[in-house]
Amino acid sequence: GLFTYPALMAADILLYQPDYVPVGNDQKQHVELTRNVAQRFNNIYGEVFKIPEPYIPKAGARVMSLHDPSSKMSKSAPEGCVFLMERPEDIQRKFKRAITDSDTENCVRYDPEHKPGVSNLMSIYAAVTGKSYEEIQAEFAGQGYGVFKPAVGEAVIECLRPIREETERILKDKAYLEGVYKAGAEKASYVANKTLRKVYKKVGFVAR
Repeated sequence: GLFTYPALMAADILLYQPDYVPVGNDQKQHVELTRNVAQRFNNIYGEVFKIPEPYIPKAGARVMSLHDPSSKMSKSAPEGCVFLMERPEDIQRKFKRAITDSDTENCVRYDPEHKPGVSNLMSIYAAVTGKSYEEIQAEFAGQGYGVFKPAVGEAVIECLRPIREETERILKDKAYLEGVYKAGAEKASYVANKTLRKVYKKVGFVAR
């Protein structure tokens, strides 16, 4: 309760000594704060923390709402958000209803400033297929939004299908789940305690 959220988050990252922190491009400043904290501590007390780098994917680093392309996709607005375990038909329905752009052009072209809706869908399609914006534009040349939106929905469904199916399978195996979370907790605890011992020693606290 004595820490503000950014300081708690920095501590949570540094405790586990990561090399990279996967974030969206709007979260980069949080990693920068973490780096500042680590560098300041290391300069004062000696080398303890790794200085993590933000890992930001080229496509899909900032996914906007399907319902409102001016806002970030968020679970607080479920109609504009896709959930990993959502039924395929529900995902497809959301993409078919996705906001595109009120222009007469009706073409698939990446232009975030003038075509934010289509550009957001292109970003999602690029993230799940690995295709470039140029390839996507060529693929859907002359086909319009009515063809493009369901295609994006289907690509997302196929990307999430193995995740959903494997999750459903694993959730039925309680013994396996228990083994995984116990092993994970032990590994995380080992790394965290090792870091914490270093911090206590450097600062001069009595080890617990």
